[in-house]
Amino acid sequence: MPEPMSPVSFPSTFLWGAATSAYQIEGAVREDGRTPSIWDTFAHTPGKTAGGDHGDVAVDHYHRYRDDVALMSGLGLGAYRFSISWSRVQPTGRGPAVQRGLDFYRRLVDELLAKDIKPAVTLYHWDLPQELEDAGGWPERDTAYRFAEYAQIVGEALGDRVEQWITLNEPWCSAFLGYGSGVHAPGRTEPVATLRASHHLNLAHGLGAKALRSVMPARNTVALSLNSSTVRPLTQDAADLAAARKIDDLANGIFHGPILHGAYPESLFTATRQLTDWSYVQDGDLATINQPLDALGLNYYTPALVSAAGPDHSGPRADGHGTSEHSPWPAADDVLFHQPPGDRTAMGWSIDPTGLYDLIMRYEREVPGLPLYITENGAAYDDKPDPDGRVHDPERIAYLHGHLAEVRRAIADGADVRGYFLWSLLDNFEWAYGYEKRFGAVYVDYTTLERTPKSSAHWYGKAARTGTLPEVDEVF
Repeated sequence: MPEPMSPVSFPSTFLWGAATSAYQIEGAVREDGRTPSIWDTFAHTPGKTAGGDHGDVAVDHYHRYRDDVALMSGLGLGAYRFSISWSRVQPTGRGPAVQRGLDFYRRLVDELLAKDIKPAVTLYHWDLPQELEDAGGWPERDTAYRFAEYAQIVGEALGDRVEQWITLNEPWCSAFLGYGSGVHAPGRTEPVATLRASHHLNLAHGLGAKALRSVMPARNTVALSLNSSTVRPLTQDAADLAAARKIDDLANGIFHGPILHGAYPESLFTATRQLTDWSYVQDGDLATINQPLDALGLNYYTPALVSAAGPDHSGPRADGHGTSEHSPWPAADDVLFHQPPGDRTAMGWSIDPTGLYDLIMRYEREVPGLPLYITENGAAYDDKPDPDGRVHDPERIAYLHGHLAEVRRAIADGADVRGYFLWSLLDNFEWAYGYEKRFGAVYVDYTTLERTPKSSAHWYGKAARTGTLPEVDEVF
């Protein structure tokens, strides 16, 4: 008989958490001084979101946060990553804070600490105050300085109790989907603005990191979360390798180049020179962006498979980032995206845990000694309650098991991965997809807002409590 497989066990210090973002769960968009963000405006623009859905109520976390923290505690989670609504704290994106807005986050942090759950704060998860967008948004340099002021306000308010800080979440999405393809707020389709926004998001990270450190205890850590892509060429032909390099520069190098290494890739400048001369990169910017990091967050869902496009192709498609007649990829009309074979999630994203391993090991090589966290990983499926009201989601359990096993393999191969945050704690407003896609480990009835932990929540909770992955077919 074959010997039973050894359990997949993690270091005792490994941090098990879940993640959310403000606009997707909070609701209460007009309470306690909050003003519209770009996502309020975008979601209320006809045709921009599935079913005309918006986050006005979302899953009402603003009023139900104690119940949600109790859910996490009951599952045995050790950490919770959430984002701050900028327009709840600083309604115009400038000037003094609204204390009622900050008080919500003070109460949330206190509730987490009372339940021995470590809070991890993300300052920006895509919800720019609308007044800053009206002034030009991320393509304008001033927005980066406004972000630094906001970072200082929040750092002063919460830095005594929150040790883990993330400046930006997925700046690629903010720039490329918000200003390139237009499938995310603010819905602009301007290739040059995409590149300008990318630089100013980088600058905001550097200025924000400095601002946080100026007002917080030295023990606190500062990181950012990148949705760096595992980009693979369709073949080893020179043209396909060049296509993969171009997308790697646009997906990854445009952010981790200046943030981690203090320089943009020269090949990025070469590829985009017909669009911009990059004169908005001013003297001193790269040094400001290249702030020391205490950790790096990696968000991973699916790899990218690309090739050089044939002469009859007019631009990227099947890249997994929504449907738009406008490409999110500036100067990449000569690149074709392919759907990898195999199983897919409800988002149409291919399931390939090896892409997460490859991503981790890449950054282990690029920035040896820098601690890594998986700050998002998860899957959407068409979850429904059974007649007894239980929600079984074996596909998500298999997805999580596969990806966490690859995280453990990376640790065994020398990567310093210190934690994992499941995306997402709750079913919620999934951006342009509205409420059609469910990523949550906890099912939310959008009529009653009742929460029901799915089988995957119980599976993941056991992993968090034991530090060992349960079998995929274990019954919960």
